[in-house]
Amino acid sequence: MVDLSSSLAGLLSFVIYFAISLVMLVVFKYAYTFITPHDEWKLVKDGNNTAAALGLVGAVVGFALALASAAANSVGLVDFVIWGIVALIAQVLAFALVRFLLMPRIVQRINDNEIPAGVVLCGVSIAVGLLNAACMTY
Repeated sequence: MVDLSSSLAGLLSFVIYFAISLVMLVVFKYAYTFITPHDEWKLVKDGNNTAAALGLVGAVVGFALALASAAANSVGLVDFVIWGIVALIAQVLAFALVRFLLMPRIVQRINDNEIPAGVVLCGVSIAVGLLNAACMTY
């Protein structure tokens, strides 16, 4: 039978990785809303904008999926943070893909609370996060 001390041997590593993950999620939220021409957080808080909420949540979930893979596959904390930055860049590129290639009016449509635009952005962000996560299994 495994004793308690060996079960908790990885607790410190868990706490460190989890804390860094939470910090990276917050950094991502600020970076993403800074880079996009519309402030999703403000649109959600002040305007009850469902399309903006969908787009932002999709981006955060996509980033979290990739970040989870980075945590699971990294060889250390520095490696984890580097791949977290790669995940952030991938999510920003996903927004650029939607904005410039798939749906050029996405910013206006999000501002106008057009739900289908938010769903497309959400879906692309999650899909990119899944692909990013899979590609981090080196």
